[in-house]
Amino acid sequence: MRIAIDMDEVIADPLSKFIKLYNRDCGVPLDLVLDPGNEIYHHVPEAVNMKWFDYINEKGFFRDLPVIPGAVAGIQKLQEQHDVYIVSAAMEFRNSLEDKYDWLAEHFPFISWQNIMFCGDKIIEADILIDDRIKNFKDFKGRPLLFSSPHNMLITGYERVDTWEQVLKAIL
Repeated sequence: MRIAIDMDEVIADPLSKFIKLYNRDCGVPLDLVLDPGNEIYHHVPEAVNMKWFDYINEKGFFRDLPVIPGAVAGIQKLQEQHDVYIVSAAMEFRNSLEDKYDWLAEHFPFISWQNIMFCGDKIIEADILIDDRIKNFKDFKGRPLLFSSPHNMLITGYERVDTWEQVLKAIL
């Protein structure tokens, strides 16, 4: 099978970095317990609401994100039996391209550059797409797996996976 995997909030953790930067710069008391169905910016005062957009557009933001637990071993396991592709809407944030490529090379050196797709819309052909955003499932013809993140916890109607262990159980 051909398996496409999103980066942010599926294998890379930008939420913890946002929270760290907010706490450092704004003194905004945030933690990783976010209300289900809300984006991170719903948890900050309106005066600093768009600060997340400043961070995400800075060169280097995506370079040192933590890896989602289990992602490295999970993807290695999937590669034993399937064609695995990383598919990220990196075109939205110009400075993210190099950062994301270098991040993947550091944490997932076993994924060939030929299996990395930086795009705008995720118009792809794959058997499975693992993503945290349902907008990416809109015209997808394969099997969508919704990877849990605070912003999507109220969404129903999709096969959901909370961890990489659950991903492997769903696919293997």
